[in-house]
Amino acid sequence: MGKQCVHCGADCGSSPVVWEGKDFCCHGCKTVYQILNENQLGEYYQIQPMSGIRIDTGQPLKRFAFLDIEEIAQKLTDFQDGNVSKIKFFIPAIHCASCIWLLEHLDTLHPGISYSAVNFPRKEVQITFKNDQITLRQLAELLTAIHYTPEITLDQLENKKISKANRSLLLKIGVASFSFMNIMMYSFPEYLPGGDLLEERFKNIFGWLSFILILPVVFYSANDYYLSAYKGLKHKIISIDLPISLGILALFLYSSYIVFSGKGIGYMDSLAGLLFFLLIGKWYQGKTYEALSFERDYKSYFPVAVTVLKDGEEEIIPIRDLKKGDRMLIRNQELIPADAILVKGKGSIDYSFVTGEAMPVSKKITDFIYAGGRQAGSSIELVVEKAVEQSYLTQLWNQSNVKSESETLNSHINHISQYFTSAVLLIAISAFAYWATIDIKIAVYVFSSVLIIACPCALALTVPFTFGSTMRAFGRRGFYIKNTDVVEQLYRTTTIVFDKTGTITLNRKVEVGFHGNQLEAWETDLISNMVRHSSHPLSAALNDFLSEASENFPESYEEIPGMGITGTVGGHRVTLGSEQFVTGLHTDTPMKESRVYVSIDGKQCGYFTFMNSYRKGLHELLKDLKSRYKLHLISGDNDAEAGNLRELFGSESKLLFQQSPMEKKQYIQQLKKDKEKVLMIGDGLNDAGALSESQTGISIAENVFSFSPACDAILEASRFNRLGSFIAFTRSSFKVIKASFFISLVYNIIGLSFAVTGKLSPLIAAILMPVSSITVVAFVTFSIGWMARRKLKFDLD
Repeated sequence: MGKQCVHCGADCGSSPVVWEGKDFCCHGCKTVYQILNENQLGEYYQIQPMSGIRIDTGQPLKRFAFLDIEEIAQKLTDFQDGNVSKIKFFIPAIHCASCIWLLEHLDTLHPGISYSAVNFPRKEVQITFKNDQITLRQLAELLTAIHYTPEITLDQLENKKISKANRSLLLKIGVASFSFMNIMMYSFPEYLPGGDLLEERFKNIFGWLSFILILPVVFYSANDYYLSAYKGLKHKIISIDLPISLGILALFLYSSYIVFSGKGIGYMDSLAGLLFFLLIGKWYQGKTYEALSFERDYKSYFPVAVTVLKDGEEEIIPIRDLKKGDRMLIRNQELIPADAILVKGKGSIDYSFVTGEAMPVSKKITDFIYAGGRQAGSSIELVVEKAVEQSYLTQLWNQSNVKSESETLNSHINHISQYFTSAVLLIAISAFAYWATIDIKIAVYVFSSVLIIACPCALALTVPFTFGSTMRAFGRRGFYIKNTDVVEQLYRTTTIVFDKTGTITLNRKVEVGFHGNQLEAWETDLISNMVRHSSHPLSAALNDFLSEASENFPESYEEIPGMGITGTVGGHRVTLGSEQFVTGLHTDTPMKESRVYVSIDGKQCGYFTFMNSYRKGLHELLKDLKSRYKLHLISGDNDAEAGNLRELFGSESKLLFQQSPMEKKQYIQQLKKDKEKVLMIGDGLNDAGALSESQTGISIAENVFSFSPACDAILEASRFNRLGSFIAFTRSSFKVIKASFFISLVYNIIGLSFAVTGKLSPLIAAILMPVSSITVVAFVTFSIGWMARRKLKFDLD
């Protein structure tokens, strides 16, 4: 073998392409290497050396010329507004960690690329790019130039899911089943009484026919196992496919020897059956994961709503009831739930939730606005253009930055699986060596059986299916979590931090009073027309308190989190908020209530007072949580209710008031430095920084649509008093995981004990392997469902 290609690891042959003293198998690999080094992406090779895939130089880049056609480009693009576009490509060449690393650093290859993220199981990359700097065709050509050619099919133009991999698996199952049935027919004489009387000539013919039929099974149907095992060994990883591959090859080589020597057909029937049932098991696991993914679609019932205008009256309806033609009212910082046309107001749309670009985009009347944008400014009115695709919002939520711990349960299981696989290989080799001294036929039989039966698949399935079932149980009871990692983070929580306004207090059930000079009708109108554009709980309460005013949109509007709102209405400057924000002063006088100060045209009018009403069951909830966690309260309000809150939280809890959003975030950071596992509970308005900084962030959702992508979970306000039950249920989930581990361990011990003694055939082992997975999935699903009915007795249905 000649020198290996620096990029892809292939044999360079007798005439390598040389650049700067490095050998390449072709000019394509040299080009990719040059591109990566010119853009200082040499770390690609440090992650996994020689991990590249060779470019198919036989396909000219003109193949992507069709992307210049605007109609096709629009159908492929997921999102386009102004000069920002977003697209998802299916790239079959994604195969290892270095592929992910490179594809998530595309922004260093071209300034027009803003962001890219890889979905490894689906082999997809989602890219946000500036279409005034790089076209869709140029983007596809760039990916091809670095050997990641996107596969663009008619299915994508018709918005259908790519199922090429699934079709390939079904075809492999078909080939295996055809060969299995026919080889079984040729093997009947060996199973039936008197089979030994069959003429030798027929035995040889049946043996050769079986050999011919087994070839497509071994070299086509099973090739995924070989590739996976090879790539794992190449990168010094022992994958679970290695023992399976060794078992298949051992049976094939020994059976081929039997056929060539004219002694029969060996284990051709067992080998064909083995691969058939292995592939059926693989298909089953894939379908089960799809079912789990489908169950996660319950997030389409997010406990959020939208305000619609009917006959001039505001009405709050669930988002799922929104339909084309409805007129929506979207306030400051509210997310737009459906594609719509702007019909009133000045749009300033923050698409950072969709594109990662924080700069708001200005919109005028009749402009089209995509779902997922957030209004920044005064409220706007839009007419729904398309029915709500809630799954699109779910997708956006899941694409936000995931907060993960370095040592998760899944990472531990991956380590255990590798050690487990190594142990299985050692047992198989030892058993083979022992039986080889007695009977080589039994030795091969035992070697294959051990490798097939002792598969850690059931072990690997335990955690995702347990946590997935927990997600489903929570979702049906009004607690919507982002992903399975959140279940584990809730379990590990040591400290719980609460926000006050809108979290432990009710948004609208407050007693409102005014202190100052009597407000005139026109002044009340001005204040009403300002607060109706804010979604802050105190603004909502004040809007309810004030009498209905003539509708007048502000000429200018600005809301500063933690401070207040200011703007111009009818030519008058109106400012509402904290004392310091409105008056420029800050007094230390003890207060017994929350206050919102008001000034009009620079003249201080007085202040509104708010006596809060606490959520139902708060006392019982805090009493339950105090026994297990450290409790904290951080609020942007004054300490007027410090006495009542101290009584509720207890003397050991720390209460902080008049905290800005940045101070809340810094407080969470300090708790994390103190090695605390922090759960932050807020309303998602002024708490985005603290929610994103904590290990777990829960946003309390009222009946108004105020969806926060910064959180890890959304809890229906009506289920707030059940929060302790949800957190406690994560301990039940871990008990199920431990029980599943025990079942998997017992299964493997019993299976191995039969296999090493030669009492278990590879065919039976292949049947039992998927059965073990089915057992674990069934056990987990039943256990979580049963525990949820017992411990979470407050179903929404």
